[in-house]
Parts: sequence; structure tokens; C-alpha cells
Amino acid sequence: MKDILELLLHFVIVIFTLLKPSGVKRVMADTMVMKQQLIALNRNKKRSPQLTSSDRFIFGLLAFFIDKNRLKKVSVIIQPATILRFHKALVNKKYQILYSRKTKNKPGRKGPGQAIINAVIEMKKRNPKFGYLRIAMQIYQAFGITLSPYAVRRILQKNKTNFPAGDGPSWLTFIGNMKDSLWSVDLFRCESINLKTHWVMIVIDQYSRRIVGFAVRVGQCDGTTYCCMFNEILSGKSPPKYLSTDNDPLFRFIRWKANLRILEVDEIKTLPYTPVSHPFVERVIGTVRRECLDHTLFFNERDLQKKLNHFQKYYNESRGHSSLDYETPKVMASETNNGKKSISIEDYFWKSFNNGLVKLPVLV
Repeated sequence: MKDILELLLHFVIVIFTLLKPSGVKRVMADTMVMKQQLIALNRNKKRSPQLTSSDRFIFGLLAFFIDKNRLKKVSVIIQPATILRFHKALVNKKYQILYSRKTKNKPGRKGPGQAIINAVIEMKKRNPKFGYLRIAMQIYQAFGITLSPYAVRRILQKNKTNFPAGDGPSWLTFIGNMKDSLWSVDLFRCESINLKTHWVMIVIDQYSRRIVGFAVRVGQCDGTTYCCMFNEILSGKSPPKYLSTDNDPLFRFIRWKANLRILEVDEIKTLPYTPVSHPFVERVIGTVRRECLDHTLFFNERDLQKKLNHFQKYYNESRGHSSLDYETPKVMASETNNGKKSISIEDYFWKSFNNGLVKLPVLV
């Protein structure tokens, strides 16, 4: 009888609730909350229910539609610890918003700008023997900017590049840059399409990396042939002051030495059995093989000479070199760089070089 009276009382309360403004929303929200609570309580009856994210979302959303007095009665499954954690999270968020930085900049001292970083790196590249303190002093002397040596160290360590060793250039580079008249000569062998051996003499200018010329002979060579090949390359050109050669026995031939004395050229010998002491001409020989001879065939001496002359023109006038700051040997050999124009990225066309083996963009 008591249950029936409570049921009738609850029915009357619901009727009055429905008659109030927005009463339907309150009754529906109350019903849905009770239903979701029963679902949560039935998950595990031995311990407090584990609320999922969807449960928290539904309870939080429906709490806006339930009366405050009623909310105290239906929120029985919410533990006090949950309310305390929620309050603590709100407090932390409040002070985080009040006292946090409005900008996203990293805390601490602001580092040097990119322009200073570039100046430090460039100074180290151009002056390998400069230390951190010397670079900092030179930056202050040039730009009036005070920079700590430790900041210079961090810049160089962070922006690691292939800095020069700092122990000075090689003897060949030193003599070449001082005299501006050091040539290097060497020979290499290649085979024609009918497997005949052809010897090629190459002469380069050490300072500008320019190929002075090629000379080709078929079969075996002797000291006299070497002299003729060298004089053929030198024809119409002023002889250098110094000539770098390796320790090939034919370069010690008496007629070879006599020919250099007539031309008033001083010979510089490289270290025996050490190809790295003759690096520039050896590198050029490798380039000739990789970029020309390995991709073509030749029939005879005249055909090989013609192909090498085409490669010489491409190498000297159009091929950039990393050791020359991406310039060509022709530009380095000339004292001025007049007439050089940059190519527009929107207005250019491709031109074939080295008998079509290379295609480069040129001005329209």
C-alpha cells in the first residue's frame, strides 16, 4: 500500500512538473539520467562504476536541463573524488590562463638573428684559422654587435658544414695562386672501337682549372712524342712559368727536359707513388672519362681529338665547378666578369653541349 501511495505521489509531481514552463524537457532529461545511471550501475555491481567518456558527456549535457534541487538527488553515483578532481582541474586551468605567456616564443634569452649566423659561418669559411673569440671580435669590429664566443661556438656546432682544415693550402695551390702561372700535365689511355690504344695528353691551368688542351697519339709513346704532344698543345699560347708533372720515366727523358729549358719552364715534380699530390689533373681526367669517354665511342685519332675538343669547350665555358664558387674556368681565367647575366626562371631554353651529352638552360 505504501509503494502505491509513493507511486501516486510521484505521478502527481510529474504532472505538475509537466505543467510548468519547459517541464517536458526536465522530465525527459530526468528520465534519461536515471536510465544512464542504471546502465552504469549494472556494469559492475561489486565496486563503483567506471564511467566512460560518453557517460560523462551525457551527464554533463543533461545537467543543464534538470532542476537544481532535483540534480542533488539524481547525482548519487558521482563520487566526491570526481568532483574534487574536476574542481582542481578548473583551478589549474584558471591560473594557467591568467599567468601563462600570451605568445608562443620559447622562454630564455633570444639568440642571434639569421644575418649574424650567416656572417659567422661565412667568416669561418673564409678564415679557417679564426677561433671563437677572434670571430666574435671581428663581428663587433665590422658590425658593432657584441657576440659571446660561446654563442659563436654554438652557431658553428649547430650549423655544421665542411669548413676548411685551417692548416693552409697545398703547395700546388699556394704556388698557383701566388704565381698565377702553374700548369699540370698528365697522360691517360683509352681504347678505340677496334681496340687500338690511344694515349691522350692533357694540360690544365692549376689556378683557373681551365683545360689548356688535348693531344692524341696512337700506339706506344716515347720522350720525343711527349715533346711533340706538349708543343702541339702549347702552339699559339704563352708558356707557363711552372709545370707540374708526375714521376713517369718519360717525363725524366733528356729531350723532355731540354724542351722545357728551351721554353723557359721550371718543372715541379710530385711525390713518387702518391697520386693525391697531383690532384687537379687527376680529377680532370676522371671527369673526362665519366662525362665523355664512358658515354661514347671513337673510331680513330682524329675522331677522338674532335670529341675531346668539344668536351674542352663545354668544360671551360659552361660547366660550373664547386671549387670555383660555381663559376666556370673561363670566368676565373678572365680578370673581369663583365657580360654575365642571370637567366630568368620563366624565360629560358635548353641547349645541348658536348655533342648532346649535356643539356643546360641558356638565355632565350
